[in-house]
Amino acid sequence: MSAESLTLDKPRSPRRPAARRNNFELYSWLFMRLSGLALVVLVLGHLFIMNILDDGVHRINFAFVAGRWASPFWQFWDLAMLWLAQLHGGNGMRTIIEDYARKDTTRFWLKMLLYASIALILAVGTLVIFTFDPNIAG
Repeated sequence: MSAESLTLDKPRSPRRPAARRNNFELYSWLFMRLSGLALVVLVLGHLFIMNILDDGVHRINFAFVAGRWASPFWQFWDLAMLWLAQLHGGNGMRTIIEDYARKDTTRFWLKMLLYASIALILAVGTLVIFTFDPNIAG
């Protein structure tokens, strides 16, 4: 065996462009931690108020929701819970798609479906909270 047969060829991989300095994943990671903490407070508060206080779930009806959403405080509470839960869950799903979708086109379309569903649910949920009419004629 000669020395030439033991050498490896130089790799012919194309040069990759220089990586852009982008902190999106860092901010995404930080958002998940902070929104998770906020959601613990919002959701546990919601569950305590709705299910444990006074008569529990037996008092929840249309009038209860109408009285609750008459207050800007409760509108903001429920809106914050909706937005944080949607964005937190959407960010988690985005991470799963990035990790497990093998093809670029599959990854693109899955993320587009995810973003469209997030936008739709946020729009409808926000619309319901702010345009809720307790005086519906029946």
